[in-house]
Amino acid sequence: MNLYDLLASRFPKDPNAPRRADPKAPCFLMPDGGSFSYMFLEAAAAQVAGKLVALGVQPGDRVALQAEKSVECICVYLGTLKAGAVYVPLNSAYTQAEVDYFLGDAEPKVFVTDPLEWMRDLPDYEALEQGVARSDDDLASLIYTSGTTGRSKGAMLSHGNLAANALALHAAWGFTSDDVLLHALPIFHVHGLFVALHCALLSGAPMVWLPKFADAEVLAGLDRATVMMGVPTFYTRLLANPGFTRARADNIRVFICGSAPLLPSTFAEFEERTGQRILERYGMSEAVIITTNPLDGDRIGGSVGYPLPGVELRIGGGEEAPSVGSADTSPSGGGTGVIQIRGPSVFSGYWRMPEKTAEEFTEGFFITGDVGRRDPDGRVWISGRAKDLIISGGYNVYPKEVELVLDELPGVTESAVIGVPHPDFGEGVVAVVMGEGDEAAMIAQARAQLAAYKAPKRVVFVDELPRNAMGKVQKNLLRQRYEHLFEA
Repeated sequence: MNLYDLLASRFPKDPNAPRRADPKAPCFLMPDGGSFSYMFLEAAAAQVAGKLVALGVQPGDRVALQAEKSVECICVYLGTLKAGAVYVPLNSAYTQAEVDYFLGDAEPKVFVTDPLEWMRDLPDYEALEQGVARSDDDLASLIYTSGTTGRSKGAMLSHGNLAANALALHAAWGFTSDDVLLHALPIFHVHGLFVALHCALLSGAPMVWLPKFADAEVLAGLDRATVMMGVPTFYTRLLANPGFTRARADNIRVFICGSAPLLPSTFAEFEERTGQRILERYGMSEAVIITTNPLDGDRIGGSVGYPLPGVELRIGGGEEAPSVGSADTSPSGGGTGVIQIRGPSVFSGYWRMPEKTAEEFTEGFFITGDVGRRDPDGRVWISGRAKDLIISGGYNVYPKEVELVLDELPGVTESAVIGVPHPDFGEGVVAVVMGEGDEAAMIAQARAQLAAYKAPKRVVFVDELPRNAMGKVQKNLLRQRYEHLFEA
């Protein structure tokens, strides 16, 4: 089934014309008090699809979009699916040089930069009432990875990949038509575009549609919503606002967090403030969501929960994790190693990179590059990226373990631990800390809780840590910035 047909089958129906979406059912609730209905969304998607077909777009052709978040962007996305084409969202912050690379790689038939203007002439085209037939294996979207360790790769996600993940999340998080989703995420990334949007559309539920996170608008949106999805920065900003009270959070049945690790201190402070535990999950562009903490059950700070139904997850060793404990290929052997996954939501490979694709799979499992472990009951914990592993004096140092210690120290808001060249140890452990304090005292405090080889040899204090658009700390930039730290 074409993914669009699956989503549209769940739109609320007009009681007077059951084959059409209900003109009275709101889909997007705007900050100014206005709204766009499900009928508008369905009609706009059909008109977008009709224009694409008239422009010569064939099934499998790429349609790229780079624009600020808007309802019109979603219309272009759904219309692209309905026309059988492949949607390529691009970060609105990309430079021209970056965009040139993506356009050269994806070779889109259509590139939209102003969706509102592009849609003005839609009435001149015949709407495409019947979606183009697609199979589970047909490509639905190219999602370009952030490219922190080389040029960006296009993850090929099929209609079947996205449908399987959307249905699993919809069930796991208990979405119904009574829900209202607070949507303040960007939509050039899987979190906002697939995870959040698809859950709402499959429920026929409205969304409080915010162009970005802004304290006043989010606080107002909490009064109208029942579910909030966000990145850790959203929750730290809410906690920093005195207007975010327990009463303000009472209407939300579940707060969901992902795209970057949530600090245990944020998890604990949020529970103390609201009486609710944030539901943390784990995902990536190549598989959307992989694991989630339970909706009903114990949510433990620092854990990303259990694999979604249909997802096979194992812990392996191999080249991605040299000397990482014992290679654990059992479902829950307890060892530490690189997380490997397979299942219906796992992508088929990287666009036009067959060699890279072959490198990233073993025995049908995708090698995520994330290091973690599983409890005997199957609960998953993430230690960090395999490429972030520090080997100092021949010993393995996992940055996450050091960061958990540092983040509890007085004066520390957040830390990022990296390895940089060291003349004696190969790599020296360096802590880049948001906050203030005394370097020598902080190192001594860390050594009191960690083996000496794990404790940072230097602590650098900064006002801000470099992050990508989804809030992940860009450790590659930190390694470049401090690569000469030990040369003196």
